[in-house]
Amino acid sequence: MDAQFWDERYQSHDQLFSGEPNGVLVAEVSELAPGQALDVGCGEGADALWLARRGWQVTAVDISRVALQRAAAAGTDVDGRVAWKYGDLTTAPPPPGAFDLVSVQYFPLLRQAGHDGLRGLLAAVAPGGTLLFVGHDLAEVPPRPEDGFEPSDYYQPSEIAALLADDWTVLVDETRARSAPAPAGTHHTHDTVLRARRLR
Repeated sequence: MDAQFWDERYQSHDQLFSGEPNGVLVAEVSELAPGQALDVGCGEGADALWLARRGWQVTAVDISRVALQRAAAAGTDVDGRVAWKYGDLTTAPPPPGAFDLVSVQYFPLLRQAGHDGLRGLLAAVAPGGTLLFVGHDLAEVPPRPEDGFEPSDYYQPSEIAALLADDWTVLVDETRARSAPAPAGTHHTHDTVLRARRLR
């Protein structure tokens, strides 16, 4: 799932996703005071734009230039509130302690032996800040041997919860029914959700 894969996937549709923010983000973040947010794998920008329109200053990162161009075009009303960034946060980690919210929505974060990519994302959360990590329920994600995709190769929210040190408190670690229909061509009915606050 490299940049070429995602560019080709976005180019295959005029609009790949709904343009609406993810339901878990809305449910879990609406009551938070705006601050600095990192949107990991921002895609066409719906989450970043929702955050910016509610007062957040957002750094939105993706490895697809096609997606970033679409996101920027959709967000002309939030100029100055969203920085659209091309990059791979699993190999070039964000600055530590810089974000009041790190939002990871359905981002395929490949498991690593030393958890380097994951640790970089965790370190980016400022003291008092929130990590929101959302995935698809693995029971609904079949392997695809034809292209080498194995769902269990990727971090799940509950696994990340188990890796958090004592400077975190876990607020939500659960599987819940989706609040909106799954994207076209998929059959996801449940999300796995981790919301944690960094204490120090």
